Parts: sequence; C-alpha cells; structure tokens
Amino acid sequence: MADLLRKPKGTSGKVHDITPEDANWGYVGFGLYHLETGEDAAEATGDREVILVLVEGKAEITVDGVSFGEQGDRMDVFERKKPHCVYIPNGAEWSAKATTKCVLAICTAPGNGGHKAQVLDPNEIEQEERGKGANTRYIHAIAMEERDVADSLLVTEVFTPQGNWSSYPPHRHDEDNYPDMTYLEETYYHRLNPKQGYGIQRVFTEDGELDETMAVDDGDVVLVPKGHHPCGSPYGYEMYYLNVMAGPMRKWRFKNHPDHDWIAQRDAKQ
Repeated sequence: MADLLRKPKGTSGKVHDITPEDANWGYVGFGLYHLETGEDAAEATGDREVILVLVEGKAEITVDGVSFGEQGDRMDVFERKKPHCVYIPNGAEWSAKATTKCVLAICTAPGNGGHKAQVLDPNEIEQEERGKGANTRYIHAIAMEERDVADSLLVTEVFTPQGNWSSYPPHRHDEDNYPDMTYLEETYYHRLNPKQGYGIQRVFTEDGELDETMAVDDGDVVLVPKGHHPCGSPYGYEMYYLNVMAGPMRKWRFKNHPDHDWIAQRDAKQ
C-alpha cells in the first residue's frame, strides 16, 4: 500500500511535517502548526519558498526581522472568510507568534528569489463557484497561476458542501507535457465540519498501478504523487481542503479521466 494518508502527529506544535524527501517526490512540502496563544513557531526557508496560510486564528508574522503585523481573521475555517497569507522567499527566516489559538499551514516548493516577502492581500483572492448540483464546491484561489506571487507554488482552498463531490470528475496532472498537461505534485489538507465526520478520497491511475481509497478524518493530509484524485463528503459533513501544488512549471493543466469526462462535457453545455 502506498503511504499516501498522513495522520497528524499529536494535537499541539508541528503536527504535520511533510518534506519532498519524506513524500518521495521532488517539489511539494507541507507543514502545519497548532499553536496556543503566546506560542511561537520559526523556520528558515533554505532553498524553498513558503506561503504561510492562517487557516484559523491570528498570529504576528516576522520575516528576516521585519514585522508584517498581526495576520488572520477567521477563527473557524468554516466561516469561509478569505484567508490571510504571507509569502516568504527562499533564503529567509520567518517566525510566527500566536495572538490567539491558531492553525498555521506552511506550504513550500523550490524558490529562485523571483518574489519578495509580502502579505497576500485577501481582497485579491478570487472566489469561484465550481461545478453543478452535487458537484458544486467553492474556491479561494490563494496563489494560482493568474496571481504572480510565487516562483513555484500553487495554493488554493476548497469548500465542499455536505453530500457533494470535489476534484471531480476525476482528473490528473502527472505529465510534463505543456500545454496539454503539467506535472504537479499535490497535497490535500482536510478538515471536516462537524469534526467527528469523515470524507473519502481516491488516488488512482488509469492503468491500475496505483489505486488507493482512503477515509480521511479532520486534520489528515493526503499525498497525490500521480493519477486521479477525487474526494467526497458524506451527508451531514462539510469538507474543507487546502491544496498545495508544484512542479517544473507554475501552471495548472490537467486532463479528466476518459471514462468520466462526459460529465464535464455535459455540464459545460447546460
């Protein structure tokens, strides 16, 4: 069985620490801190760029000794407010001091010094409703390719209503074949509302070489090294996930599964 489902390590401090070496791939890293009021987190970026996402709560962010002030607005991710985020280039050091209880995500990928440290204005984050019927979900495009704020990173949030499917129809982006497709590794950080719920995510290739179906709990991370990766939320439970993607090119080009592309074609005509 592929090691794609990652459970949080404890309930405080750094509960996720997924590096490219740990994931056995080349680009994406993902970390997550649970901090109580007054607690600190600090890291050096090394050769990687970082986008900090205040998933919940507030924290004072400092980069290379320069204060970016208190960041954060939503106290519960399911408020569906736009997130506060800070971009940090490679070769820098950052710190966060929680001013409330907070959940802080660290999204990383290779950096080349092409962008400066900055707050990513939440007013510039595009919101989108995607899909139809039980495939409807709501997007916060934090740092997709239309927003020139990173060297490699693509970051987005998705809210999936109860009983709905997401990342659906099944699609893949595992070939470096632009403009038809781009190779992008991806992580999914899942949250459920209420917390005792669960979701389902399947990661599979068309040839069957990889085929894993996982029940995801609140706080789990799923790795997507290749293949299709749809997920669903049962009736009664709303699903949130934070996506981090990166690869050789900072563009998102994908192809739907040939058996299921008819759904997208039908919906496009309606």
